[in-house]
Amino acid sequence: MSGLEAPRARYKQVAELLREEIRRGVYPPGETLPSQPELARRYDLNQSSISRAMAMLQAEGWIRTEHGRGSVVLELPTVKRVRRIDKDYRSEPSGSTYADELGKAGVKPTTKLVQCEAVVPPADIAEVLRLGESDETLIRKRHMFAEDKPVQLATSYIPMTVAGSVDIAMPDTGPSGMYARIAERGFGPVRFTEDIEVRGAEDEEAQFLNIAHGQPVFAVLRTAFDAEDRPVETCLNVLAALQWRLSYSWRQEG
Repeated sequence: MSGLEAPRARYKQVAELLREEIRRGVYPPGETLPSQPELARRYDLNQSSISRAMAMLQAEGWIRTEHGRGSVVLELPTVKRVRRIDKDYRSEPSGSTYADELGKAGVKPTTKLVQCEAVVPPADIAEVLRLGESDETLIRKRHMFAEDKPVQLATSYIPMTVAGSVDIAMPDTGPSGMYARIAERGFGPVRFTEDIEVRGAEDEEAQFLNIAHGQPVFAVLRTAFDAEDRPVETCLNVLAALQWRLSYSWRQEG
């Protein structure tokens, strides 16, 4: 069988060979892989084994399945999500990570505001913001794209006691322009935390990011605190793990 060695599971060997060909550019981003029957003939395997190999590549984020096209190599480069952690927290951390880092990767970022209203947040968000069960927040949910390809979901929650009303979000400030507006209301952020979890993509996330359900994603929850140490905003950013690399730097305490 061409290119395959015992005793490893043969479908895993096929996945490894295809993975390496993708890395070497044999199948560049946007290229369609050979059909499963063609791969079965190439590697002298049954189609069930080939299907398992393709499912492995999709779960890892190397490919996605498109109706009418087959298995397509992911079209976006790996992008760093950079944070600088300094002793002085009086300014917003490193601007718009999303726009800056995609720009460095050579792709054009765009965002679409898909939800902006007052809602009772999920219980875990309410706990982070120290809210009661019926307390409302201003929610701002964004779909983020690079060259028209979906790459990130960002959902921001601001307690209504901080926002005052939904009107504070209009006109739209973009992903990171709200801090100045809440500062005018006396809730300017001075400290930030980020909690990072790697988990499987949920249904809405997988559908938007065009990945398989359960494929690994970074769930980055950034929370802003004011001078009274009150949480004034928290934002959940969900990114396909294979497309992003998290990078943090900080200064030595002296």
